Amino acid sequence: MQDTRCKKDLKLADCRLQIDFYEQEALKKGFKTIAGVDEAGRGPLAGPVVAAAVIFPFSLCNESDGILNLGIKDSKKLTAVQRENISLKIFQNAVSIGLGIVWTDEIERLNVLNAAQKAMADAVNRLTPSPDFLIIDGPFKIPHTTEQLPIIKGDSLSVSIAAASIIAKIARDRIMDGYHHLFPEYEFKKHKGYGTPKHLESIKMHKPSPIHRKSFKGVKEIAFRQL
Repeated sequence: MQDTRCKKDLKLADCRLQIDFYEQEALKKGFKTIAGVDEAGRGPLAGPVVAAAVIFPFSLCNESDGILNLGIKDSKKLTAVQRENISLKIFQNAVSIGLGIVWTDEIERLNVLNAAQKAMADAVNRLTPSPDFLIIDGPFKIPHTTEQLPIIKGDSLSVSIAAASIIAKIARDRIMDGYHHLFPEYEFKKHKGYGTPKHLESIKMHKPSPIHRKSFKGVKEIAFRQL
C-alpha cells in the first residue's frame, strides 16, 4: 500500500518530517511489531536510571495518523502536566509498555552508560508481545538480540521513542517523589536528583544519602571525605 503522505514527487527529507518515518520504514521492510525505547536519569546525582519501551499498533501509510495526533513529543519539551495528560493517551493507545529500572548500587557497579543500556534491555524484555524491531534513542545499540536501529535525538524524530521518553520520565519522577519523603532534607521532589545548586548545597550539609551516586562529581568529593 502506498504511503499517501510521502508521494513519489516529495524528497526524502520531506518524508522525514513525519514523526513516524522510522516506524513506517521498518514496516516496509517487513517488521510488524516495532518498539521505541528511551531512558531517563543518566545525568542526576541520585536515584535510578529508568527506561521504557512502547509498542504502538502501526500500519503502513496514513492508517496510524491517530497516534500522531496524541500530542506526543520529546518529554523534555513538555511540562509535567502535559506529560501526565499525554501518558494517559499513550497507555490507552499502546499495544504494550515495558519498564526497566537500574538502581543506584547497580549504576555504581556497571557505570551509568551500561546501566542505561541494561534498563532499556530490561524494558524491552517486559513487552508482550515481543517486538521484532527496536528504535533506540541515542547512538548505541542495546544488549538485546532483537534487530534494532539507534537514532541520535530519536526522541524528537520517532513518536515511539518520544512516547517511551515520556513514560520513563514520569516513572522516574514518581520514584524520586517517593525518595523525597524518605530523605526530605535533599528536596528530591524539586530537582529529581539533578545537580542543582540547592541540591549540591544539601549534599554538603547533610552528606550523601544511600541513593546518591558516590562516583559522580559533586558527590564523590564529599563521600571521599567521609572515609
